[in-house]
Amino acid sequence: TKTVSKCYVQVTGMTCASCVANIERNLRREDGIHSILVALMAGKAEVRYNPAVIHPSAIAELIRELGFGATVMENCGEGDGILELVVRGMTCASCVHKIESTLMKTNGVLYCSVALATNKAHIKYDPEVIGPRDVIQVIKDLGFTTSLVKKDRSASHLDHKQEIRQWKRSFVVSLIFCIPVMGLMIYMMVMDSQLSDAHAHHNMSSEEMEALHSSMVLEYQLLPGLSVMNFLSFLLCVPVQIFGGWHFYIQAYKALKHKTANMDVLIVLATSIAFAYSFVILLVAMAEKAKVNPVTFFDTPPMLFVFISLGRWLEHVAKGKTSEALARLISLQATEATIVALGPGNVLLSEEQVDVELVQRGDVVKVIPGGKFPVDGRVIEGHSMVDESLITGEAMPVTKKPGNSVIAGSINQNGSLLISATHVGADTTLSQIVKLVEEAQTSKAPIQQFADKLSGYFVPCIVAVSVVTLFAWIIIGFVDFEIVEKYFMGYNKSISAAEVIIRFAFQASITVLCIACPCSLGLA
Repeated sequence: TKTVSKCYVQVTGMTCASCVANIERNLRREDGIHSILVALMAGKAEVRYNPAVIHPSAIAELIRELGFGATVMENCGEGDGILELVVRGMTCASCVHKIESTLMKTNGVLYCSVALATNKAHIKYDPEVIGPRDVIQVIKDLGFTTSLVKKDRSASHLDHKQEIRQWKRSFVVSLIFCIPVMGLMIYMMVMDSQLSDAHAHHNMSSEEMEALHSSMVLEYQLLPGLSVMNFLSFLLCVPVQIFGGWHFYIQAYKALKHKTANMDVLIVLATSIAFAYSFVILLVAMAEKAKVNPVTFFDTPPMLFVFISLGRWLEHVAKGKTSEALARLISLQATEATIVALGPGNVLLSEEQVDVELVQRGDVVKVIPGGKFPVDGRVIEGHSMVDESLITGEAMPVTKKPGNSVIAGSINQNGSLLISATHVGADTTLSQIVKLVEEAQTSKAPIQQFADKLSGYFVPCIVAVSVVTLFAWIIIGFVDFEIVEKYFMGYNKSISAAEVIIRFAFQASITVLCIACPCSLGLA
């Protein structure tokens, strides 16, 4: 007997099925090569050769001569089939041992482990020698019932609809309340600038200024210390803080529980502190029956939430688009296959319906008109037209006759075909495409990894900076009060110096926190 070894060659530069045929045709002619199987999507050739005649490096060289890039793949374990089974009827450890030892003795099984607690068996096998149906048969012969672990074919994990809905709702709520807040703010700014103009032209005393100031509708005090402006802003801010910020609070809580600080933590911190500070200041002003309305930050949370929930919403919409394409691809896979046994002269002896995962390499599969091809294979018998548009994008059906290759997921049109399976399970073209798309989605761009790493440091830094700001201004204020007096708007002699300092320090530190939030948009 000749010894036969198997090697895998990574092939680059293949563009279509004719490249595959070209490589297979040319290499079969060479001495020492028994068989070659090329997978287009995976860019991989599996070669069985006689090591006495030819070496893998020489095989790669032959492929290179045909004009493709080729390198020998070292880890040949890639070709192992993996099978997950549910085994019923095991009662004790001796059953487990019986199954394991029998399977390990079976030719072609490389590794096997059976768990009694979960009733599951994990088996690695060589698809050249043995297939999943043979393994299942071995276990059945021992007196146990067994079935495949059902894979979730629905691709429900790819669904972003719920997130899209929740962020959209969050955005809309924030927007509805944000617009009036922005309106109030702009109105205040315009009025303020008119006031300062009036002040510049007529050298009015500050008492007259006060009178003018309080004559503005929004500055009118409903209760001592509570102006219309602040009251309206407060009313508009509460729903945003609760409904708009709900998801942010949840995420931030989860992050803090795991001792990490992400963007959500920063957003929640900034909005909560701004809200709480403004609320407390209002209460203080009312208690003191202040004449001058305090500066509040009620306009900050709604605007932050609007920008950030818009960003999140758009992000999930984009993710949803790619996932939708992937879910469509997954739905193209056939679920069942009809396996036939052929007698001499290609006479049909028997046929049975099996799960797609149980089709083995070398099986003869019958595909009826209108049926999907369950696996990649080669036509043995029959003539038909096949719609391959899902893979190639070619609108016209392609003629298939014995010797042509067919692609899993494509649709057989008018004739019945018998095909011999060449790539099954995770090796089919369709599975490879799905795998590529999934990998592309889960892998992050280097710049994104960098941004994630940065944002890990970014949040604690910003919090630290704003705390430093708070204390720095308090210290400056107590050392030299005039500086604070110069910058503090709405300073009024009726408030004590210490309170002015603390208010000013808080305003400065909240400002630092809030302006850092849109930076998270930059990172996003």
